[in-house]
Amino acid sequence: MHVAPAPTISEMIGRVVESGPERLPELLRRGLVEDGRDYAHWDRLRQLKPPSDLSLEEWWLLIKWGRQNVQRAIPLTDTAGKHFVYGVPDLVARRLHYVDQRCAGEVAMSEVVTADAQARQHYLVNSLMEEAIRSSQLEGATTTRRVAKELLRTGREPKDRSERMILNNYRALQYMRDEMPAELTPGTVLELQRILTDGTLDNPDAAGRLQRPDEERIAVVDRTDGTIMHAPPPADQLPGRLQALCDFANEGESPDRFIHPVLRAILLHFWLAYDHPFEDGNGRTARALFYWYMRTHGYWLVEYLSISRILRHAPAKYSRSYLLTETDERDTTYFIVYQLEVIQRAIEQLHDYLRQKIKDVRDVEGLLKGSDQFNHRQFALLANALRVPDAIYTFQTHAASHGVTHETARADLLPLVQKGFLTQRREGRRYIFTPPVDLATRLKASQ
Repeated sequence: MHVAPAPTISEMIGRVVESGPERLPELLRRGLVEDGRDYAHWDRLRQLKPPSDLSLEEWWLLIKWGRQNVQRAIPLTDTAGKHFVYGVPDLVARRLHYVDQRCAGEVAMSEVVTADAQARQHYLVNSLMEEAIRSSQLEGATTTRRVAKELLRTGREPKDRSERMILNNYRALQYMRDEMPAELTPGTVLELQRILTDGTLDNPDAAGRLQRPDEERIAVVDRTDGTIMHAPPPADQLPGRLQALCDFANEGESPDRFIHPVLRAILLHFWLAYDHPFEDGNGRTARALFYWYMRTHGYWLVEYLSISRILRHAPAKYSRSYLLTETDERDTTYFIVYQLEVIQRAIEQLHDYLRQKIKDVRDVEGLLKGSDQFNHRQFALLANALRVPDAIYTFQTHAASHGVTHETARADLLPLVQKGFLTQRREGRRYIFTPPVDLATRLKASQ
């Protein structure tokens, strides 16, 4: 993957001055010339046609000048000690507003999410599973989604490294949700990475610790051709850089320094991935930190989103957002713009998913109107069975999907068998339940 490095402001000023001393003040009086719907990098801009009275270099100078005037530095520095920066152009402000409206506070969210606690638990469990699977696949796990969900729902032991990655990711998300404190420490980050990589590394000793100065630093390489895309900071800097990351995460807001919580969460994601402090699991740890910060700062709906599902469909765009930052004077706005787009798409997909879920549940409720013979878990199973005729259920999968005990799962499934809405067979030491091919007809006939 190649991104053309962006010319710096000083380079552009030098070129403009060479064309005549009067041109620079004339350009600066004109002001910013930028499309508020985009945040174009030089690599893309150089392929576009500039405004008629400007050269391509002059157009880039005006864009960079306008951006630099509103950029703010963050504590993260590159290997030369220069700070990374970010800005909040209209594009970013609009997307932040979108996330604020739909992920925080008293959101007028779909009734499936805001329903009773048991229904919320069902959808939360499935969302954590989805993120665990997609995040692991993004890092190289090859297990299919169907097999991965079966692994997580049954609780069986993983058969290979890919399955172990997925199980670890699920456990890390649970740790992030249930055990991580509100204040981040280096020890907490190390524990998160240990959970993510346990049993998956060629060097087991690398789990739960930073890379050491006597080890070869693990660089980020292009999977297509093996070229180095990012050379991380030296290992001897990592303890101090990790502490600085934690300080940034724990930094309280002051009257003269406010960073929007969503921006801070995204910057933590970028920071950990940029420092790349571990032998493996850097991307997964970075995404887990994003989820942790969002959740601890009131963005409760983020628990139901699968960011990695979208990133996995376009991994090159994810990598490119890092490269755009590194090739334009450490401007993390490129990464912020892309991550906000991903969050917005994840929210939209969640809404679509929930609308379909509501329709499925209502279809079943329509068939069973007036009946009090099914609880909400049985309703959910029947709705799924109508939509997926070849679905397979066990006591273990039903219990895991709804966060209930094995005994409750038995009490849910066996009556459905007795009424003819599920068929039951034994495979080894477990019972398998499947819907009959004429389930809809049977449901209608039962009313």
